[in-house]
Amino acid sequence: MNYGKRSMFAMLAIITVLTIAISACSSGDKNEKNDKPAKEPSAASQGTSPEDSADGKIVSSPLTLSYYVKMGSPAPGFKDFNDMAAYKEMEKKTGIHIDFQHPATGQEKNQFNLLMSSGSYPDVIEWGWNDYPGGGVGAMNSGVIIPLNDYIDQYAPNLSKLLADNPEIKKEISTDDGRIYAFPFLRSDPYLRTYFGLGIRQDWLDKLDLEVPETIEEWHTVLKAFKEGDPNGNGKADEIPLLIRKDTMLNFSNVFLNAWGISAKFNLEDGKVIYGPLQPEYKAFLQTMRNWYEEGLIDRDYAGTDDKQKDAKWTGELLGASELAVGGGIGKYTTAMQGKNPNFNVIGAPYPTLVKGDKPVLGQLEPIFNSLGAAITMSNKHVEETVKWLDYKYGEEGGMLFNFGIEGESYEMKEGFPTYTDLIMKNPDGLAFGTVLGQYAMPFGAPIVQDKRYQEQNASLPQQKAALNTWMDVDNENWLPPLSFTNEESARLAAIMTDIDTYRDEMFDKFVMGHEALDKFEQFVKTIEGMGIQEALDIQHAAYERYLKR
Repeated sequence: MNYGKRSMFAMLAIITVLTIAISACSSGDKNEKNDKPAKEPSAASQGTSPEDSADGKIVSSPLTLSYYVKMGSPAPGFKDFNDMAAYKEMEKKTGIHIDFQHPATGQEKNQFNLLMSSGSYPDVIEWGWNDYPGGGVGAMNSGVIIPLNDYIDQYAPNLSKLLADNPEIKKEISTDDGRIYAFPFLRSDPYLRTYFGLGIRQDWLDKLDLEVPETIEEWHTVLKAFKEGDPNGNGKADEIPLLIRKDTMLNFSNVFLNAWGISAKFNLEDGKVIYGPLQPEYKAFLQTMRNWYEEGLIDRDYAGTDDKQKDAKWTGELLGASELAVGGGIGKYTTAMQGKNPNFNVIGAPYPTLVKGDKPVLGQLEPIFNSLGAAITMSNKHVEETVKWLDYKYGEEGGMLFNFGIEGESYEMKEGFPTYTDLIMKNPDGLAFGTVLGQYAMPFGAPIVQDKRYQEQNASLPQQKAALNTWMDVDNENWLPPLSFTNEESARLAAIMTDIDTYRDEMFDKFVMGHEALDKFEQFVKTIEGMGIQEALDIQHAAYERYLKR
């Protein structure tokens, strides 16, 4: 296989990152310290604090801040986030207007990279900072964004209290040297951190007099029955027992592979970092997937199936099981099939084990902080006001506003519980829950503390509630926490793992589809070892040791 082009791009990435790092070092150490702000508040940034303002606003005269953020799928009629009810209300409360800058949908990463290379930044950038070379550390060291610790201590009472009351959250959002680089999107409640797993047709199981499978052996029995028992009742052998998207299996939810106690990437074993595909258990997993594929139990087109095709297979009564999200899977398909087949019933199945009765391990688990946050750039001339504005979302009033919207419109308080109205839950125009809620609030990815009560209503169907409880019943102690890498480490990891991940993905298909014999597995391991995996393991373990010392 030719890795020439990829290696060339990886080398260019390394040169770019090292150039940034060198330039950061040459500018002195003002951004390296965690005991001083990146710059002292200047006279220009001394705004009127809420306690000094007669109307409680942050500023006494109009102020506009520029803010770069993805818009995703906008609500109908939206030009920018100023059309959202929560941001309209926030402007009234704070007196600060936001000039939102949204990259074009589908071009977000390219436009972010162009922004970073321009040297001219908006006041605030909301981003998943793991995408930046070196993460938030790299962005601070290169002078793009500023450390926030002292500003948070002085001007962000809501976030300060949250961090003081929850040291584990402060540990998650801090770098190894103690700096905080962004106002974070937080999933602090365990109920919010799992939303993905295996889904299976309960009505097909009932028709064939089968129980929900718990072990790999039971899954084989069920899938074989789905293939041979005509559970969709059309008299044709057209059922697809299982569809597993490769990118999901290898990079996100770890379905099935978890049964062997490993992942397709890095995880912990006895306190040490390991790379799952090097382990003998990975060969056993591949052998099982190959057997299932040869028996016709796995969709023959798994490698090329996109989201629309997956939707069609579920709603076309062809598919028995796949990986699913609680909202965009179980909720979506249950709602879509209500009028077509009232017996349609997809539920969450437990992450499998090898031995009956064992507790599943290494299920899907989102970190408390996944690097998505609002960072203040070096170009910002109103840091104090910006910090106060961002901190508003972490207070009671701001948290309610961005999780639930406007009381009396998008939610009502019922016995102390913020209950979404029928406008959200049963929209008269047929708009999906997330689409119509997005007109009022943004609990699904903004610098706030996500509220458990949002998810309890987002996953309101009995099947969804049960699925979350099932998927959460997993021992996840051997997942690595979010780690912080230096610029040099980040560049080396990117250079090494880009080629390794590509090779791993290609060989997965070859092994599963039978294009490569599994007696070549040892050669597969040696090839990965020759591509620098030990250096990557050393980097991961060093970062993990630093994390433990935070």
